[in-house]
Amino acid sequence: MTADKTKYMVMSQDQNAGQSQNIKPDNSSFERVEEFTYLGTTLTNHNSFQEEIKSRLNSGNACYHSVQNLLSYTLLSKNFKIKVYKTINLPVVLYECETWLLTLREEHRLRVYENRALWRILVPKREEVTGEWRKLHNEELNDLYSSPNNVRVIKSRRMRWSGHVAHMGESRGVYRVLVENPEGKRPLRRPRCRWEDNIKMDLHEVGGEGMNWINVVQDRYRWQALVTAVMNLQFP
Repeated sequence: MTADKTKYMVMSQDQNAGQSQNIKPDNSSFERVEEFTYLGTTLTNHNSFQEEIKSRLNSGNACYHSVQNLLSYTLLSKNFKIKVYKTINLPVVLYECETWLLTLREEHRLRVYENRALWRILVPKREEVTGEWRKLHNEELNDLYSSPNNVRVIKSRRMRWSGHVAHMGESRGVYRVLVENPEGKRPLRRPRCRWEDNIKMDLHEVGGEGMNWINVVQDRYRWQALVTAVMNLQFP
C-alpha cells in the first residue's frame, strides 16, 4: 500500500487480475494504482526500474540546475567543481541504486547523463592547430574525471549490498526473498533478467563466471576484492 494508506498495487504476471476492483474495508475505499512513490522510490506493478531511473535522472538534472551558477563560475578549479558534482548531484541520481536491475539501455542512459553533466562542468578544449574551441570527447572526460563512472559505482554498490544480504542468514526476510525459488511455472517467453542475474554478470566481468557467489561472499576479504575490481574495471 502507499504511504497515505488510500491506494494499493498488485504485482502479478496477469495485469488484468482485479483491474477494475477497489478494496473497500469498512467505510474506506482503496484505489488500485499501477505505480506509486514510497520512501522516495518509484514502485511499479511491472517491477520495472525504468521509471525509477528516469525519475532519478530528472531529479539529478534539477539538482544540477540549482547549482549551475556555481559550476559555471570560471574562477573555480576543475577539482572543486567535480567535488561539488560528486557530493551534491551524484547522491541524488544514485539514491537506492543498490536495488536497481540494469539493462544495457539503462546503463547507456546513465552514462549519457553523466557525460552531459561533465561536459557542462569541464571547460572546452582548444585545438592547437585551428585555435577553435570544442567539447571534450568521452575519453577525454573520463581522463579528466579520473573516478569510476556512475555505472561502475552502481555495480559495486549492488555487489556490496548483496554481500550484506548474504550474511543476514535464513531468519531474515530479505535473505529468503533473494535465495528462495517461488512456486509455479515461468511463462513460455524469454524470462526477465533478475537482480541476481546482474550480480552474476558483474562477476563475469572480473573473471568470476560460474562461481557460487553466495559461497564466495562468506570470505569477506575475497568478496571485497571483487567489489573493488568491479568498481575499477575500465572499458574502452
